[in-house]
Amino acid sequence: MTDTTPATAGPEPLWVQAADRIREEIARRGLVAGAKLPPERELCTRLAVSRVTLRRALAHLVERGLVTASHGRGWFVAAPAPTAPAREWPKDLESFTATARRKHMRAGSLVLRNTVESASLDDAERLGVVPGTPLIRLERVRTLNDVRIALDRTLLVAELAPDLTGVDFTTASLYEQLARWGIVPRRAEATIEARSAGPALAGHLGIAAGSPVLVLDQTVFADDRAVLLSTVEYSGDRYRLRTTLQTD
Repeated sequence: MTDTTPATAGPEPLWVQAADRIREEIARRGLVAGAKLPPERELCTRLAVSRVTLRRALAHLVERGLVTASHGRGWFVAAPAPTAPAREWPKDLESFTATARRKHMRAGSLVLRNTVESASLDDAERLGVVPGTPLIRLERVRTLNDVRIALDRTLLVAELAPDLTGVDFTTASLYEQLARWGIVPRRAEATIEARSAGPALAGHLGIAAGSPVLVLDQTVFADDRAVLLSTVEYSGDRYRLRTTLQTD
């Protein structure tokens, strides 16, 4: 990448301009899958942007399958993903890990909390248990190819899978762990809304406070019993929902 013209303020945010410049340079130089991009410090200098802006631009390119990150090694041109049939949402219920695999990406987590606490009145009502019932609280920053995508907060009835507090959820899938106990989520009642990221959430996701986030709140059922509550806050520029609408 040899172009040294800085990204400048204009109709598009700086991170969008930076992402466009990187994409154009990959195409201009004919870089193939696996080609390594320059180090972040060099990219920041060439594009005249901060590291936060650069990483936002790179995360945007990761979401679009153009680049990928390798922990400790840097950023690389991504291999084209095989064409897969579009999945409809919310008709399909699958875990974050399963979604990542379907998209040929690597799921990971930064575990913030994995503890047992007593059910509040509201949580007990949603889960159909007695207030004070032990619940496992699992909080994770979810990543795709090492890029922070969402903050996932889950509450699960502890008696259903009592060993989960001992599981390393850095790479483990919650749904796969539940399957060991014969618990297979079948459906979810979900709501989606847009919000602005507060300082704490922004810090977890590496975005600016006030940035848009997409909040998915779910009650997940197995065999007609509510087994877990999940609130997932997605960075607005790193996640998209796609579905198909049709007339009767």
